[in-house]
Amino acid sequence: MGSGRAPATRVRLSARSPVVDLFIQDALLADGTTTSLRICAGLVASVGGSAEINDERLNAHGALVLPAMAEAHAHLDKAFLAETVMNRTGDLMGAILAMEVAHGTITERDTAARAERAARLIARNGATVIRTHADVTKDNELSSVSALLAVRDRLRDVVDIQVFALTGFPSLGLEGARQRALLREAISMGIDGIGGCPHLEPDPHAANESFLTLAAEAGLPLDLHVDETLDPSRFALADLAERVIASGFPHRVAASHCVSLVMQSAQVQAQISERLAEAGISVIALPSSNLYLQGREHGVATPRALTAVAALRAAGVNVAAGADNLQDPFNPVGRGDCLETASLMVMAGHLLPRDAYATVSSAARMAMGLAVAGVEVGMVADLVLLPARTTREAIAFAPGDRTVIRAGVVQDLQNG
Repeated sequence: MGSGRAPATRVRLSARSPVVDLFIQDALLADGTTTSLRICAGLVASVGGSAEINDERLNAHGALVLPAMAEAHAHLDKAFLAETVMNRTGDLMGAILAMEVAHGTITERDTAARAERAARLIARNGATVIRTHADVTKDNELSSVSALLAVRDRLRDVVDIQVFALTGFPSLGLEGARQRALLREAISMGIDGIGGCPHLEPDPHAANESFLTLAAEAGLPLDLHVDETLDPSRFALADLAERVIASGFPHRVAASHCVSLVMQSAQVQAQISERLAEAGISVIALPSSNLYLQGREHGVATPRALTAVAALRAAGVNVAAGADNLQDPFNPVGRGDCLETASLMVMAGHLLPRDAYATVSSAARMAMGLAVAGVEVGMVADLVLLPARTTREAIAFAPGDRTVIRAGVVQDLQNG
């Protein structure tokens, strides 16, 4: 990038005293201010103050310090399958069918190994928390859940991982009894939330109700794959908002994808966005996979397969963004870097860089039910230092030399 900044370096102020707190000096804030930060018990204790004798000291050498990133939507169980599981048609159903064909060749051990590799990569790139969906299907059964729960527990000192069960379809009626039984088993195994794909069910509205009921019974948050299509007639998002409002569902709800919202009229977009805001539903935009999978049938004036970001934000909806898939049949590329997602939110979502960064940091944490992280006093000290002068420059160059701080602890991730 040519910033000329030296890598962040660490020294002890007192070699004999235990490291309790962290003092960051010569750090560049997003507003252009160069200052120091003191972190105590995982929280920002002071900005511009002095170090205490027993602090660990981190010299940022003028690096930009930003809130750490959060990967709001991943599929760690599918990561790095692009070379072995081929999506011949390139669309969503092509990817789904490719995974169905390949399921018998994918072992739980292999899933765990690929998932851990992906999680470590995402963490090295500056994310301190990851939400991953785990396939729960009649073919796959609970192997993905088991693998990802093991990775979650094994990497507790590296990155926080939320595992959401991605219920296969159909999950309704007699035909879906086995799917519902598998979901209940996944709940008993200790998953962190419930997910599914109402738009792929025979009755999306009934699926919304079923998932809300199951999540309420389990006392878990809900994150559904909603309307992952450009077909304007497949539009269950409005129904989800109304059911959450009417039921008073007491847990967090996120709606991921929400692509067909962009195919509605401006008036409908505004109306639904207002109801989503009233319901407190976060929308997680997923530009990389949606842009790859959607729109292939539109040879002329191909629509931009991304949810209605502007209308949602105008109504006050919390709009986060995630990478979705990482080098698998749903997205053959990807770097495991939230800055890549932020860049796509600038280019495809038409957001300003600072707002695009928020979709992969503060907004993502809000969608995931986490406390605010950042550089203000009292905030959680999940931070990332990058050799850049501005947030825009960090997104544009995506520099590799990053220092990740999680709960006030400098992470040693480079060899992970």
